[in-house]
Amino acid sequence: MSSVALQAPNVNLQYAALPWRKVHGHLEILLVTTRTSRRWIVPKGWPVSGCKPAECAAREASEEAGVVGEVAAKPLGWFSYDKRLKSGDMLPCKVVVFPMEVMRQRRSWPEKGERQTRWCTIDEALARVPEAGLHRLIAKFGDSVSRAAA
Repeated sequence: MSSVALQAPNVNLQYAALPWRKVHGHLEILLVTTRTSRRWIVPKGWPVSGCKPAECAAREASEEAGVVGEVAAKPLGWFSYDKRLKSGDMLPCKVVVFPMEVMRQRRSWPEKGERQTRWCTIDEALARVPEAGLHRLIAKFGDSVSRAAA
């Protein structure tokens, strides 16, 4: 992923967290639903002025899923999708994804009543996520964690 591609004009850029944890030695990924279509995704959102990309990802994870943790400085990669606007128009977006090791999940957070959250195994996350690019990144992350553990 080149920095030029991330800074290109007319790119609708978003930042996402891939929240993860290990429970009894098993990797789990946290997914959230979108507000309207209820598809399973990872927490993501628009850049915030004055925030670094990884900080934006952490902020989205906190607002959408109530999780707090350590976000990697380097992104895992990126995926593209078409965001449906309230007008019905489609907006092509590029989402840069940062792994985030979750230390805790709050009991309450800003979007708790608007979304569902679910901790999933890698296989379950892959079965639930409809976007091919996000699917690829989750698989890549699961493979890298498995290799590191071996």
